[in-house]
Amino acid sequence: MKILMVAIPNHHFFQWVNQLKESGHDVYWFDITDGGPEVERINWVTQIKGWKLKQDYIFRSSIKKHAPKLYAFFQKINERDTSQVFEKTVGDIKPDIVHCFEMKLSGLPILDVMERNTIPLIYSSWGSDMFYFEEMGVIKKQVQQFFKRTNYLITDCKRDYNISKNNGFNSTFLGVYPGNGGLKINDSKIKDINKRNCILIKGYDDGVGQAVKVLQAIELLQDTILNNKQIVIYSADESVLNFINNSTKLKVLNITVHERSQFIDNQLILEYMGKSCIHIANSISDGMPNALLEAMAMGSFPIQSNPGGVSEEIITHHQNGLLINDPLDINEISRLIKLALNDLELRKKAQDFNVKFINKHYNRGILQPQIVNIYENIAKTKIN
Repeated sequence: MKILMVAIPNHHFFQWVNQLKESGHDVYWFDITDGGPEVERINWVTQIKGWKLKQDYIFRSSIKKHAPKLYAFFQKINERDTSQVFEKTVGDIKPDIVHCFEMKLSGLPILDVMERNTIPLIYSSWGSDMFYFEEMGVIKKQVQQFFKRTNYLITDCKRDYNISKNNGFNSTFLGVYPGNGGLKINDSKIKDINKRNCILIKGYDDGVGQAVKVLQAIELLQDTILNNKQIVIYSADESVLNFINNSTKLKVLNITVHERSQFIDNQLILEYMGKSCIHIANSISDGMPNALLEAMAMGSFPIQSNPGGVSEEIITHHQNGLLINDPLDINEISRLIKLALNDLELRKKAQDFNVKFINKHYNRGILQPQIVNIYENIAKTKIN
């Protein structure tokens, strides 16, 4: 069977597609952004890249950096039309299934091509894809048109399935799966509750992510609460760095920052999670966060925002984590951080529960045959 994946270059997509490595199917990836070289970690996949530019002219990168308006003018002439290239790709491959990941970036650009064929189309909703689509510049009419062509839906949370139904989806729902296809955890990196002294913070602060609010909340804490604590911020935006540098209190704390613009191996993040007493992630919109699932799997106590009720699907407030009701309320966030740091017994019970819960429901080894069966069952339905 030939499966054509359409997605941006993304760590979670690579993890998902690798579930099919030993399936015996021919898997192709149409890189919708045509960004960067071929990806070694999925080198068994036929990667369709290098299609966007008619000519990779000399000094292109320099012009892009120093003369963006001139670069934009050149690109209008130099870029191939996505629809035309994708239509030729479909014609050459003749896939049995097309699977797109995320609507705005991957689904809508290929919609006109898919409307001219009857190939089964799977759509995986990611992150803020459904919950925040209007704020992301997608109008309801586009969503409804896309769902009219979508044959199969996968979401990373129950919330987004309900949103999809309210926006016109009435075809086959394949279920809730984590966007990366599941977690493979190294148990040896999970530290005992008494050996955790790290506060781990997801550093997205891009308007949706609200990491600076977390830092403002930490500024409100008494110094004694933060004694002997290491603070690690990963995937930090520039605004996070600027805030720390301008904060009298934060500058003197033991803080390590990994910038969002620089690559950090996921295994290192998992190690941090395995030794952190709390993991804080705060945003005004998200799907089921993979970072939340990973933190829970590694025994880190989650303090998590809850846009649209998504996080409460797996977190029971004051039992296996704490939910941030208002991601913009630094007093609330500060109170939750203080509560978690002061309640060792709460964190211990949560660690025991969460590690078992994630292993039961999000274990990569358990989910892999289910994911492989998704494609095989669709192919059987097509034949019948």
